[in-house]
Amino acid sequence: MNISKDEKELLRSVEDGEWESVPDLQTELKRYQAIAKNSLKKDQRINIRLASKDLMGLQTKAMQEGLPYQTLISSVLHKYVTGQLKPATE
Repeated sequence: MNISKDEKELLRSVEDGEWESVPDLQTELKRYQAIAKNSLKKDQRINIRLASKDLMGLQTKAMQEGLPYQTLISSVLHKYVTGQLKPATE
């Protein structure tokens, strides 16, 4: 089996007992499932006008990521409003 350097490090870490189980795993799983469900819920529709060049750029980026372009746009907007989108360093 071929595993990456990162996977080997993770495996070593687990085997060395560096990880602990969450005290109430089922509660935590439900909490994270609810967070994921709410963050993926799309219940509003908008129309937006974009420059053709920008739309083509978004479609190209989405294709490179293996995503539909509307999903990419939604993801970028979500990251922006939640403060996860950081300016590119020059």
